[in-house]
Amino acid sequence: MPTEAESETMTSPAVVDHELVEAATRVAATRCRGDNHTVAAAARARDGRIVTAANAYHFTGGPCAELVVIGSAAAQGAYELESIVAVGDRGRGVIPPCGRCRQVLLDYFPEITVVVGHGEQVRGVPIVDLLPETYVWADHQLDAD
Repeated sequence: MPTEAESETMTSPAVVDHELVEAATRVAATRCRGDNHTVAAAARARDGRIVTAANAYHFTGGPCAELVVIGSAAAQGAYELESIVAVGDRGRGVIPPCGRCRQVLLDYFPEITVVVGHGEQVRGVPIVDLLPETYVWADHQLDAD
């Protein structure tokens, strides 16, 4: 249970985009094979499109599915993402973004909703709630005059 101070800073959960969860689940079940591709992600663009992708695991630190979906969305001209979810293969369900992905999501899409939770308890959470008191890259850029 959050404290009163935490309740004041946290926003209320957003409506879960179940179509997005289903899209990521479908990719995880049908496209994630072997150790190189174990997580799928789906993101909804502002225009309503759903973009999907899978991670590219590599011992040198390959990109997570959330980062791959950001690049895939950009390649399709979808630069404004509203919501995102990651789903593990082998029926693992929704998984939360790692710290690096949280920071990238905040920097690229400060108003994005991230689907987190397990089973019937999934919920949409603003990225700022997943990364409170964070470094905001744009706030620390020098003005180019």
